[in-house]
Amino acid sequence: MVNSMSFTNLSLKAVLGIALLFCGLHAWAGAPVYAHQASPDQYTLLTENEEVLVLEMLLQPGQADIKHSHRNETVYFEKGGTLRITLATGEAVEVTVPDGHVMWHEAWTHQVTNIGETVVKAIIVESKLAK
Repeated sequence: MVNSMSFTNLSLKAVLGIALLFCGLHAWAGAPVYAHQASPDQYTLLTENEEVLVLEMLLQPGQADIKHSHRNETVYFEKGGTLRITLATGEAVEVTVPDGHVMWHEAWTHQVTNIGETVVKAIIVESKLAK
């Protein structure tokens, strides 16, 4: 037995309100949150058009961003460092990225922590054409 109260005891407005709330929460939870939205102190929007989004990432030593998503991306690390990248699954990897490193990655969700002793600076170019 779930609950003795049934939907017949609720007003139509209450039932519709509950349904809209659940639909809204589901849509909100499923929508990706992009880096510059999740962590505006670490990601600056440099430019955006119909095809690309260009961000600058600055992570101070010991600083972490908030879990976020990227579309297919190319990243240029102007200043590298030692990072812990925590994937959406909870699995974490530690990487040392050299200055000048360029990488491409398909769309993903992660969280980044600068576990090194230097500032990490990167330019991120995300494709808005392919998710």
